Amino acid sequence: MGKANGPNAGTGIFEDAIKRLDKAFEYAEIDAEALEKLKHPKAILEVSIPVRMDDGSLNIYTGYRVRHDDTRGPTKGGIRYHPGVSLGEVKALAFWMTCKCAAVGIPFGGGKGGIIVNPKEMSALEIERMSRGFIDRIADFIGPETDIPAPDVYTNAMIMGWMMNQYSIIKRQHTPAVITGKPIPLGGSLGRDDATGRGAYYCIKELEKRREWNPGDITVAVQGFGNAGQHVARLLHADGYRIVAVSDSKGGMYREQGFDVPSLMQNKNESRVLRAVYCKGALCELVEADQITNEQLLELDVDILIPAALENVLTKSNAKKVKAKIIIEVANGPTSSEADEILTERDVLIVPDILANAGGVTVSYFEWVQNKAGYYWELEEVQERLHTIMSREFNAIYDMMVEKKIDSMRTAAYAHALTRLGAAVESTGTAKYYKNN
Repeated sequence: MGKANGPNAGTGIFEDAIKRLDKAFEYAEIDAEALEKLKHPKAILEVSIPVRMDDGSLNIYTGYRVRHDDTRGPTKGGIRYHPGVSLGEVKALAFWMTCKCAAVGIPFGGGKGGIIVNPKEMSALEIERMSRGFIDRIADFIGPETDIPAPDVYTNAMIMGWMMNQYSIIKRQHTPAVITGKPIPLGGSLGRDDATGRGAYYCIKELEKRREWNPGDITVAVQGFGNAGQHVARLLHADGYRIVAVSDSKGGMYREQGFDVPSLMQNKNESRVLRAVYCKGALCELVEADQITNEQLLELDVDILIPAALENVLTKSNAKKVKAKIIIEVANGPTSSEADEILTERDVLIVPDILANAGGVTVSYFEWVQNKAGYYWELEEVQERLHTIMSREFNAIYDMMVEKKIDSMRTAAYAHALTRLGAAVESTGTAKYYKNN
């Protein structure tokens, strides 16, 4: 049974998240009143979801939906199914989404949702009933012009399809634009499946141009071999980067010569097990590799570290042990503020989550636009538009960091986002405006 983690559970992660605003404030063109507004979510909803289980019993699950800020457009953000979901976590994720959308110039605000549940213990029918029940509870809180959910941890395209269908039943009209990340036949966008990993890949390619390195000389470790981690690893591997370590929730493996990433993906997606293999067609054979823990992966001597799992994996306790000189944050909030300071002092370049993993929300925006227009783009157009946005915003943030002598790319990314958010808030009037009039 889903048990509420309490109204104050996870509060620390939200407080830790908004600390980054204060540091970025001095570099951003934003009124202090606008900054204060961003420290408070606009609306929070907690619901209980009764689910009839396959054995006839009734379980009650707790769900949350947070709309952080809608100054620049309807709120946007994923729904996660995880036993560790808490209100504080969902608030932090909604806040990050606000900053992420502003950082890449997407006309959305930040939202997020979650249910306290372990979906691995449920049947597909039970997950469907819970998913539809969640939409029953939050239908008046979301909408194509209000708040647009999407997939996140342990949710996927099919679940989004159920949710869109349930919302359409409630509203008695086909409403594809209420949810993004849907299956293609239900109005999903081509290119959404690898968008988060591809966005991170485009950031790395821009960094490659600036650092003038040879991909074949660069070693990479990926913590979290889920959708985003797989695709960024696949794209880098195809360019000649050496993916020497990968992991999932059960642990990881290291191989100095590097892995054949397509083989790992094939085996993982067919068997749900991450194994060191080389595949030729349908035949896969084991290759030698060292078994390591997720914690050990973070401390490997590699050039690029890609945390692509959950938040707060880089902390005060392990930040000094990180040997990578570049971190690409594909996960949301993988680095605590304390770890951030330690890594920055050690000249580790962190491409922050609000930029590095923004490919997902960018293509979600494309999906929403296509749903609203009733006109759908070819894959090449989706990828070209994504490349344009990620490259433009990466370079704008990197240049701001250099020109203003900002100590980290994260602070520059928040300052970049705050400047856009501040302009939107000030357009509605602040104390300065009213005093002058």
